[in-house]
Amino acid sequence: MPQSQGTTNLSRGTLKLPLLEEVRRACRQVAEQADSVEIDTAAIDSYAAALPPDRLLQPEMEPAVHYLWHGRETVAYYFTLGAVNFGSGYFPEILTNHRKSGYRLIAAALTRHFAGYGPIPPENLRRMSLADCTRLFRLKFTNHAVQELMKLYTRALNDLGGFVCDRFDGDFSGVVEAAGRSVERLVQLLASMPLLDDRAHYRGMTVPFYKRAQLNAADLCIAFAGQGVGRFDDIDRLTICADNLVPHVLRQDGILRYRDDLAERIDRGEPLAAGSPEEVEIRTCSVYAGELLVEALQRRGVRVNAMTLDNFLWHRGQGTAYRARPRHLTRTTFY
Repeated sequence: MPQSQGTTNLSRGTLKLPLLEEVRRACRQVAEQADSVEIDTAAIDSYAAALPPDRLLQPEMEPAVHYLWHGRETVAYYFTLGAVNFGSGYFPEILTNHRKSGYRLIAAALTRHFAGYGPIPPENLRRMSLADCTRLFRLKFTNHAVQELMKLYTRALNDLGGFVCDRFDGDFSGVVEAAGRSVERLVQLLASMPLLDDRAHYRGMTVPFYKRAQLNAADLCIAFAGQGVGRFDDIDRLTICADNLVPHVLRQDGILRYRDDLAERIDRGEPLAAGSPEEVEIRTCSVYAGELLVEALQRRGVRVNAMTLDNFLWHRGQGTAYRARPRHLTRTTFY
């Protein structure tokens, strides 16, 4: 588990690194020895030059989907959404209309609840039942995928409720205050919940990602325009969020190359096991490619960071051309 001062031990050696620096180092180590995924480093500079700086510098939230501009209620919303911001490996079996986004479905359902009834008190999250959770997201038990995902969502919301009640006296804003304007500290706090303790194992190494914990910090920053509860003095410490959409965009755009057999499996819609070498390599290579792109953009004078690049790539991935081709599918609580 993350240690109290935001540092952890690398599994190879005794050097201690800040939590998010460990993410960077481990992802680079895996990317440099990966067998199934390769970064086309020669394409980095030209790709960076073609990205629109104005879009990169203006990360966005969708008002039609998210519960914005409600102060402390919006803080509660993003922590609640962050608890259930996973399930991409289940969505193809849940969504009958594949033009829809599973994430938008979940976020919009939560927004409707907040707009109609206000935030869900942490003590209620702690006690939430499977039936309560299913009603909240307006899903019916039509197949095993829905049942399995709703059980995981119920557990995630129970965990969040207990976390906020036991450690922050039932106050979501107390989590942000405890972080002290540090995304590093906020990620560390959130990663103490089991379903956010996002680490994999690869050739004897522990490889941390903390994707959802990092995204929770990024969402708060973007939703509050970097002010108030959205102000983090170390926001540049965040990395690309290693899920299945950002690497899909980078693959489509020619930055990531997959070995033929892996590419064929993904294109057939064949699931990849969580924590398998191929899945870990896809995630680590997307993080390291993100670092290379940020460096290339900064050399061009664009004041971008991994958070804003990630937001841009995620929204790019909503385009028709990207949605027309399968991305890798993995059933996991980490994305």
